[in-house]
Amino acid sequence: MLALDELRREVESGAVDTVVVAFPDLYGRLVGKRYTGRFFLEEATSQGMHVCDYLLACDMEMDPSPGYAFTSWESGYGDLLARPDMASLRRASWQQRAALVVCDAVTEAGDAVAVAPRSILKSQLEKLEARGLGSLMGSELEFFLFRDDYREACRKGWRDLTTHQSYVEDYHVLSGSFAEPVIGEIRRHVDASGVPVEFSKGEWGPGQHEINLRYAPALEMADRHEVYKLAAKEIAAAAGCSLTFMAKWDSRLAGNSLHVHMSLQDERGRPAFAAAGSPLLGTPVEAPDVFRHWLGGLLAHARELALFFAPTVNSYKRFQAGTFAPTGIAWSYDNRTAGFRVVGRGPSLRVECRIPGADANPYLVYAALIAAGRDGLERALDPGPAFTGDVYQADGLPQVPRCLEEAISLLAGSAFARDAFGGEVVDHLLHFARVEQAAFGAAVTDWERQRYFERI
Repeated sequence: MLALDELRREVESGAVDTVVVAFPDLYGRLVGKRYTGRFFLEEATSQGMHVCDYLLACDMEMDPSPGYAFTSWESGYGDLLARPDMASLRRASWQQRAALVVCDAVTEAGDAVAVAPRSILKSQLEKLEARGLGSLMGSELEFFLFRDDYREACRKGWRDLTTHQSYVEDYHVLSGSFAEPVIGEIRRHVDASGVPVEFSKGEWGPGQHEINLRYAPALEMADRHEVYKLAAKEIAAAAGCSLTFMAKWDSRLAGNSLHVHMSLQDERGRPAFAAAGSPLLGTPVEAPDVFRHWLGGLLAHARELALFFAPTVNSYKRFQAGTFAPTGIAWSYDNRTAGFRVVGRGPSLRVECRIPGADANPYLVYAALIAAGRDGLERALDPGPAFTGDVYQADGLPQVPRCLEEAISLLAGSAFARDAFGGEVVDHLLHFARVEQAAFGAAVTDWERQRYFERI
């Protein structure tokens, strides 16, 4: 991390000459500008960065999408102000002489832009803090690494790509060694850029890897998550490779998950889940009411908030039985078939949400988890006893939505979501999802050509 005075000295010495100034869009991509270090210090630190507000109302191709209340052609697609959060200022070790800062999207008057992902998360954090609690999060992100670079992958039409390894390499040290020229660089540079890394490992697919980041307060963790994804792609590209965080890159292989570990702390920074409690039925641990009720809220709202966890058409291809991606909404102790896996005990007791994919926007994922958990606290929701056994084979459990259309319908009908996030935010996210669904509905896919071209 960099203090502003430290950055000023490094700009003066020439150690830093570029500052990436960015904020997350609805997909979770960092969008913004590269400033000269001098101009950033002279202008952006006090004036912020002006960008077109269509960045919060466009699709993956950067096409302005009609139908948003937030902005439109009728309003002229004006500016919003990206205000640097200096607490997020850090070195970008993987780039030459560069630093990076994450911004909040605000109006010219300085008010938060309600539909911006960082604003959505900060709003939920403020409500949680009003109860005297803070949230700790930890992201576990999976990706597939390829020997093709991004240009070659595009030339191939994203087909017939060569995974970095030819076999499932889950925990394999040998195969991890073969990928170390890329994975090791990601670990080292991300760790040197204010994103503490715990470890890397091969995952349950050929060429699939996971790099675990150290947990942190929710807003800082979301920023770390975004910086890590950007760095990983750029480092892979510099090595002549590519990687993807798509939820389901290949129907024959495991998907890419985002497992989120969460816990709470009180106003004095003590772990709230470690307080004295009673036994959790079906587990070897005890937990206080704050843990039970938080978990109860997560279970109660998982289906209607699925759009926050699985934002694309592709997201729902990942939810397949027997693939370590959940299909049933249940909680269990140290059971990887459950949507919510409880792990640890005492100060380390926490909930792991296994529903999100690596394609999810962390600010929205964390905001949804906090909103659901907070409702559990307010209404003293009980999660019931732990599920034991194989959740994939269980009857009668609520299910993760099977497609984006179902998730859209569930969120559209959720009175809870409108109360928790406000109608403006919910309507904005619904329109974003409907635009994505409509784009897919109009597309002709490889599957259709293979199935129908000759034989229909």
